[in-house]
Amino acid sequence: MPFVKETALVYCENQFGLVDGKTASGLVRHSDTYTIVGVIDSTLAGRDAGEELGDRENGIPIFANLDEALGQLRDVPNCYIYGKAPLDACISMVERFLIFEAMSKGMNIINGLHQFFSEDPEFVRMAEQHGIQIKDIRKPPQLQDLHVFTGQIFRVNVPVIAVLGTDCACGKMTTAVELNQALNRLGIKSVMVATGQTGLMQGAKYGASIDALVSQFVIGEIENAVVQTFDHEDPDIILVEGQSAVGHPAFMSSVGILKGCMPDGVILQHPPARKFRCDFPHLAMPTLESEIQLIESISQSQVLAITISHENMNEIETQSVIAEYENHFRLPTTDVLNDGCQKLIQALGQHFPQLNQKIKLEGLEKVLQLAMG
Repeated sequence: MPFVKETALVYCENQFGLVDGKTASGLVRHSDTYTIVGVIDSTLAGRDAGEELGDRENGIPIFANLDEALGQLRDVPNCYIYGKAPLDACISMVERFLIFEAMSKGMNIINGLHQFFSEDPEFVRMAEQHGIQIKDIRKPPQLQDLHVFTGQIFRVNVPVIAVLGTDCACGKMTTAVELNQALNRLGIKSVMVATGQTGLMQGAKYGASIDALVSQFVIGEIENAVVQTFDHEDPDIILVEGQSAVGHPAFMSSVGILKGCMPDGVILQHPPARKFRCDFPHLAMPTLESEIQLIESISQSQVLAITISHENMNEIETQSVIAEYENHFRLPTTDVLNDGCQKLIQALGQHFPQLNQKIKLEGLEKVLQLAMG
């Protein structure tokens, strides 16, 4: 029986299109699991979600609230997704009651927070009363199902590429998803390993939300996800989604990713116009030079390409930065949302001849078409 996506409404009040709304943005752009039928953000009500992200119109409406959404949608969606990714551990009382309201309408709750609704007696009671399910995406596996590092990663003989970044919420996952789709359109079997809640919500088959794991198991879980991908998917290439940044003082996920997947190369995402770190207004952004030095000093891999987020930049500024970085770093640089993945694919082909052969077999013409989106 073919897989049928569930319909979902994404809650993202006051944050859609902003850094803490990255889960909603990711789901609006791509999901193999859910058909997104609307976004809730009263500050943007009446607009198109795709256009609000700076993309093409995608027909996903933004509603002021749940009542407006249910009044305009043909059917009650299957799921209500909490689409924000705040630094705070718990939701407010206002948002708690909004989730109760969605439960009362018969919608399953999809939660990407560290606060697990399935362990909250009031949420559990409400779920039983209304016959709905709660899915906590970040909830880690049982202790007996977790993995420690084994060294099996050395069996993986296809390119493993980590898509890291210089900060949180700067486009790492978006670039990984876009590159994964572009490679597969070329006939190169690429599989993405997710390391965060959004990638898992989008339907990644392999991975774990590593920032919710006991640190003892972070490296082993990443290694296991890559090895499982290699053993069961016969991939040509494996992309590993990055988290935060190696040099970020508040988080350690990227270090675990580098150790666990032992990448053959790194693509580094950077938001050039961002002055301070996301959610840390007193922490200045690092330079690309410092992040590259950190990555290449604690791993055996090199940065192969730079990808940029065009947040707070116009097209002329974006293209100017791309030219400046390519001249300074001597690395291919691109903005995948505006310019596609052509430069990344060409760089991968140059570094990994087995991929280059497949690209040539499929024809350069297809590669060039990727530049058109």
